Amino acid sequence: MAEYNMHILVCGGTGCKASQSELIKTNFKTRLNEFGLADEIQVILTGCFGFCEKGPIVKILPDNTFYTQVTPEDVDEIVEEHIIKGRKVERLLYKDPETHEIVGDSKGMDFYKKQIRIALRNCGFINPENIEEYIGRDGYAALGTCLSEKTPDEVIRMIKDSGLRGRGGGGFPTGLKWELTRKSVSDQKYVVCNADEGDPGAFMDRSILEGDPHSVLESMAICGYCIGADKGLVYIRAEYPLAIERLKIAINQAREYGLLGNDILGTGFNFDIEIRYGAGAFVCGEETALIHSMEGKRGEPGVKPPFPAEKGYNGKPTNVNNVETFANIPVIINKGAEWFASIGTANSKGTKVFALAGKINNVGLIEVPMGITLREIIYDIGGGIKDGREFKAVQTGGPSGGCLTKSFLDTPIDYDNLVAAGSMMGSGGMIVLDDSDCMVAIAKFYLEFTLDESCGKCTPCRIGNKRLYEILEKITEGNGKLEDLDRLRMLSTVIKDTSLCGLGQTSPNPVLSTLDHFYDEYLAHVTTHKCLAGQCKALVNYAIDTDRCTGCTLCFRNCPVGAISGERRAPHYIDKSLCIKCGVCFEKCKFDAVLIA
Repeated sequence: MAEYNMHILVCGGTGCKASQSELIKTNFKTRLNEFGLADEIQVILTGCFGFCEKGPIVKILPDNTFYTQVTPEDVDEIVEEHIIKGRKVERLLYKDPETHEIVGDSKGMDFYKKQIRIALRNCGFINPENIEEYIGRDGYAALGTCLSEKTPDEVIRMIKDSGLRGRGGGGFPTGLKWELTRKSVSDQKYVVCNADEGDPGAFMDRSILEGDPHSVLESMAICGYCIGADKGLVYIRAEYPLAIERLKIAINQAREYGLLGNDILGTGFNFDIEIRYGAGAFVCGEETALIHSMEGKRGEPGVKPPFPAEKGYNGKPTNVNNVETFANIPVIINKGAEWFASIGTANSKGTKVFALAGKINNVGLIEVPMGITLREIIYDIGGGIKDGREFKAVQTGGPSGGCLTKSFLDTPIDYDNLVAAGSMMGSGGMIVLDDSDCMVAIAKFYLEFTLDESCGKCTPCRIGNKRLYEILEKITEGNGKLEDLDRLRMLSTVIKDTSLCGLGQTSPNPVLSTLDHFYDEYLAHVTTHKCLAGQCKALVNYAIDTDRCTGCTLCFRNCPVGAISGERRAPHYIDKSLCIKCGVCFEKCKFDAVLIA
């Protein structure tokens, strides 16, 4: 293998690829070749670095220079200044928004300081399409250790001792799930990887598969060895074309290297993996619905018991874990259960990957130790709220979770604390909301999503959520009554208690959590018919304060329907019969003269 003096790592995740990172890589190779440096400097397209807000990202090793928001046109300057002359291009380095200091090394960035990357350990460091780079970072060492030195029961004991819990939502102990599947007697067993994440704003599993697919394949093989399975299936939504492409490459490479297929590493153990595609149904994230979909049936959940560990795919014992759960397994084997268990809290060990999105300065993918507080995530890692606005809430757990307010900012984040707070870990979506968000509208948004994604099999979910949505729609349109708030709570409780699967059982969570923490907003909607955040159009009326209006005509010039009139340097007026309540006048006014009435 060739040795290089320098490596240029270019983010090749979906987000950065959409911003021409492949062209950036091509331009680097072209320029380096022109300078005769192609044999000394290697250009690598990696997985996601996580700092999506500042992408496309280019990282240069060995000095660890971290360039942000790089364009194809910036390549010439980086090559000529940094590579040739040894001078960093300061305008492309990260600038701390508070201190305004330039930080050229990612280790000095607040975004990374509190992160511990286990599941994401290889993302942004290796070429995901090169198995040798994965092997160079201890790849497949854990599989070799398990097959040559440990019995299946010993491996399962390690996973149990590590305290690893499923990262897909429910948090069921991973080692226990493997043990239950191992104990099931059958002539055929299956290992299934759930790569069907469907939460709005969630992209944890996608990024792992795009940046480090071999870690998942290795873990599935280890699981197969432990439970007595020779067949693995990756169920992935078809909307993940890049993840699918890299997964296919990784499977073929692993077969070529004898790490999948028959007689793996000469131990007599047989295990191979196939890919199955989903059509993007949110409910198919539930393991029984996922299994039904793979069998060619409707993606509907089944009654449990029997659990998949007893009767799963094709009626055979099946172990289902999600991508992030599998990504932790090799590290536990290589570093030991005690090492993993030393991270996190008493009942939630290790780290958790979150997709941090919404009204936050540093949007991106983060991996933090269990027990970190929301305040640390939002303000230290996330860089605070956009545009200096005030934090209002954070939705954790996606449509199945709940909204947590300021009072929870110092709560250590783990499975149990989030449930106690009225939310849940979920797969790891974390959407930050500011004081301009209407919490009634937010609850309606999430309920609309789950209503659309419900399979319709059980009545409480199919009909109950429809009635819930109708009540919320009535409230946001200004037709709500006080008794509707009692109906919302009562109906939500019934749906949670009687729905068949996790989708229905958790779908009212956004409604209940916003009722608990933002009851005043619901009251304003139904009593005074006002939206305190000014987001519900039916409840908003715009007016101009004539004492503040300077007659600058900015609102007049930007109104799309000509509803504003007035002379230059004289107060303006809004014709409410023409106003479509788009809010442009409110956004454009520089003198706070436009009011929400």
